[in-house]
Amino acid sequence: MKRFIRHVYGILIFFMMVTVSFSAAYFIVSYLFHLFGFRTTDYIQHLVTTVIGFFILGGVAFIFSIIIRSKQRNLFQEVIDALRRIAKGDFNVRLETLKREDPFTTLIDHINDMAKQLKEMEDMRQEFISNVSHEIQSPLTSISGFARVLQYDQLSQEERAHYLGIIETESKRLSKLNDNLLKLTSLESTNHPFERKNFHLDKQIRNIILACEPQWVEKSLEIDVSLEKIAIVGDEDLMSQVWTNLIHNSIKFTPNFGRIRVQLQQVDDKAIVKIMDNGIGISKEDQVHIFERFYKADKARERSKGGSGLGLSIVKKIVEMHKGTVFVDSEEGKGTEFTISLPLS
Repeated sequence: MKRFIRHVYGILIFFMMVTVSFSAAYFIVSYLFHLFGFRTTDYIQHLVTTVIGFFILGGVAFIFSIIIRSKQRNLFQEVIDALRRIAKGDFNVRLETLKREDPFTTLIDHINDMAKQLKEMEDMRQEFISNVSHEIQSPLTSISGFARVLQYDQLSQEERAHYLGIIETESKRLSKLNDNLLKLTSLESTNHPFERKNFHLDKQIRNIILACEPQWVEKSLEIDVSLEKIAIVGDEDLMSQVWTNLIHNSIKFTPNFGRIRVQLQQVDDKAIVKIMDNGIGISKEDQVHIFERFYKADKARERSKGGSGLGLSIVKKIVEMHKGTVFVDSEEGKGTEFTISLPLS
């Protein structure tokens, strides 16, 4: 419809140019004949008017074509300059969008979209590098500092054992960060192995809870488990990582003598898993970003507990690979609830 309107608009402009050109030719010829006193037939006068009218029409068309070509040349040069800036790594490019609809307008829109997406990717890359550097620098500083302290002969055996324990803890933290980075990178690639098979989800979750028994027994936590017998098709090893991360988080951020509930039930054609605790909770502002890489709701608290901010990113990626969803609902001081929905088919 818009193309039809554009064609009609072009035809109207052409007829207007013809009308103006031949009207101008008529008045010019009439004026000249009257000025010089020419006496001739109407046929000759109309013929001269037609010839001059075509000359005027050609001149107007020529002027219009020069103006249009000039604008197109300028716009084409702007596009070339924008592409050169993008090639050099400058993604702050924004070409003025044309109101008309044609292939050139579509090209400009695509260039603007490309520059915007490349800028977002570059911002993410810079943030990723900054976060990785920050996460690596902290344990390296601790390891370096305590290694220097251990060189003093005046230290007691207990002090040496304490500092060596810190170095070991920070080394494990670096190792875990490296493992999580490799895992997340692998999950986001198209080459990560994805082995689908049928397995019992209730049995898998129960085994992981039992494997975490030393951690929740140490904090005297009450574990309430309600698991329906449900089998799903998916990658058993990857899903094991999901429950391990979520249950470890619940144990980590639930105070002594707290309570953790794990629930599995079938709702229609989905398996719904809820992991709930009465721990310290997450603010509403932080819940929006909780699944982002390296994001920590409380950076000082998380660092003291050895977190890297990658666990929930891995959880979200694995769940999405299984065509599922993960949501968080939390209130500070009252606890957190993670809900994972997985299709059964």
